[in-house]
Amino acid sequence: MPKPTPPTPQPTDLAPRLLPWFEAHGRDMPWRFDHHPYRLLVAVIMLQQTQVATVIPYQRRFLKAFPSLQALAAAPVENVLKLWEGLGYYSRARNLHRAAQIIVAAHGGRLPRTERELRALPGVGAYTAAALLSIAFDQPVAAIDGNVLRILSRVFWLPGGGREGKEKARAEKLARAAVPADHPGDYNQALMDLGAVVCTPRAPACEVCPFGDLCRARARGQAEAIPKRRRASLRAVQTVAGFVRKGSKLLLAQRPHEGVWGGLWELPNVEVTAGTDPAEALGAYLHEAFGLQVQVGEVRATHRYGITNRQVTLTVLEGTVTGGRLRCREHTCARWFAVSELEGVALPAPHRKVLAQVLT
Repeated sequence: MPKPTPPTPQPTDLAPRLLPWFEAHGRDMPWRFDHHPYRLLVAVIMLQQTQVATVIPYQRRFLKAFPSLQALAAAPVENVLKLWEGLGYYSRARNLHRAAQIIVAAHGGRLPRTERELRALPGVGAYTAAALLSIAFDQPVAAIDGNVLRILSRVFWLPGGGREGKEKARAEKLARAAVPADHPGDYNQALMDLGAVVCTPRAPACEVCPFGDLCRARARGQAEAIPKRRRASLRAVQTVAGFVRKGSKLLLAQRPHEGVWGGLWELPNVEVTAGTDPAEALGAYLHEAFGLQVQVGEVRATHRYGITNRQVTLTVLEGTVTGGRLRCREHTCARWFAVSELEGVALPAPHRKVLAQVLT
C-alpha cells in the first residue's frame, strides 16, 4: 500500500501540538517560569550566541551582583565585564549595561513594552525584542531565529531554509500566523526548546516531534537536508603575546571599548605572518605600541582557540623590560599588575588560560 499523504500543514496547527509538548518536555530553566522583565532581559541577552547550559550559572551570578536595573546601571562597566568573563561576545555586556542606564534615565527604570522602544536599546534586535514582548508582556509576536526558521522550513517545506528572498518572506509570514493569542511567550519558548532538543540541525528526532504527522520534509525523508549547510572557512592566525615583567609585576593592556573583547585587559600581543621571527616581531611591537625596550626570551605557553572566522594559535613569550617608558598607542591604557591582582581583572578566556599555564 502507498504511504498515506500527510495533511497540508497550517500555521494554526502548530500551537495545539507544541504547547502540550512543552508542558511535558520543556527544559528546566530559571527564566521558564520567572518572567520578571529585568531578569528575562539578562537571560535573553546572554542567550545570544551562547547555549543554555553555559548561561544558567552566569545569569545567577550576574543577578546576585546586580539584582535590579538600577544596580546594573550604577555599576562600573569594568565590574560588568568581569562578571561576563568567559561568556564571550563582550559587546553584549557593554550593550546590556548601557541599556540599563537608558531604561533608568528615560523609562523610569521599567523595561519598555513596545517594539520601537525596545529596539532603540543597545543590543536589542528584532528577535530579542519579540522574545521580551511575548514572554514578559504576553504580546502575540513571533520571535524568529535560526531554530525557528529551521523548524518552519521543515514543516512547511521551504528547501532553502527560509533564509532569503520569497522563502524568507513566507517563513516570516508563517511564523507570525502561528503565534497563538493565548500563551505566546510559552509558544516562543517551546519553539526554542524544540529546535534545541528535537528538531536539531543534524539527526533530528522526528519520531518524537509533535509536528511529525505534519512535517513535509519528514514525509519526503529529507528533514536533515533542510536547511542546506554552509561551510564556514576559518583563517589560521599566529599571534605572539608577551609575558612582560618589570620586577614582580606583569604588563597588561586594556582594549578599546568597541570591538572584539572591548574593555577587557590582555597580554600585549601581535599577529605574525609566516616567515617572521616571533621574538623580533613581539619586541618591535612592544617598543612601537608601548614605548618599551624588552628582552624577549623563551616560549612560556601556547593555546589554540577559535574566534569569529579565525583559528588562532596564541604563543606566549617571556619578556623583561630593559628600558623605555610605558605609554599606549592602540589600547585605552596599560599598567603593571601584581599577580595577586589578576583574579579581579576582566581578561579574555584565552589570555586567562595561558596565564594559568605560565603561573602554575
